Amino acid sequence: MPDAETKTATPAGRKRLVSGPGLLLVWLYGVMVVGAVSRSAFQISTEFDKAPLAYSLSAVAALAYAFITYSLVRGGETARKAALVCCAAELAGVLAVGTWTLVDPDAFPDTTVWSAFGMGYLFIPVILPVTGMLWLRTKR
Repeated sequence: MPDAETKTATPAGRKRLVSGPGLLLVWLYGVMVVGAVSRSAFQISTEFDKAPLAYSLSAVAALAYAFITYSLVRGGETARKAALVCCAAELAGVLAVGTWTLVDPDAFPDTTVWSAFGMGYLFIPVILPVTGMLWLRTKR
């Protein structure tokens, strides 16, 4: 009888991270990838000179979301550790940019994905990395 590790392993022998609540996590990160990539691509290509810092930070957020999504789908211990580090970096970024946008709003003539801790995205940018880190810790 196969054990739980074998049951949840991918064909390459990597432990799956996309089971149960992890599937919802991947879906939410995927939605954030689409939102952040489309927003930053449009803003950078059409009005970059208006708010270069804000639009660049939105592109960084998109890269973080894409990397975490890829790592979760890939699975395995190395991907889990990489996603955990990236979630922590994402949370640090959300907290730093969120605070910065509230303390010095003049530095941001337009909003970023992480402005006001992700208020424009229903605070998902601040909730998602915390949830991701909790999930990834349980998948050790």
